[in-house]
Amino acid sequence: MAEKKSVDFEKSLGRLEELVEQMEGGELSLEEMIRHFEEGSKLVEVCTKKLNEVEQKIDKLVKKDGDLKEEPFEVEE
Repeated sequence: MAEKKSVDFEKSLGRLEELVEQMEGGELSLEEMIRHFEEGSKLVEVCTKKLNEVEQKIDKLVKKDGDLKEEPFEVEE
């Protein structure tokens, strides 16, 4: 089941990238832009939720001094 969620994330992210590319292409009508934006907004929610779930799991699984201790996940910029 975890694999399915990962695939869903990858699929959602890929679709989001497609939508952005099409919107940036400048060839969509206003109605198509609105539909793409609405779909993209939903996909952003799906991806954000999954990333938050993964971050929580990482926080719980950080191992320090032989004990599992929670530490915040920090992204290097």
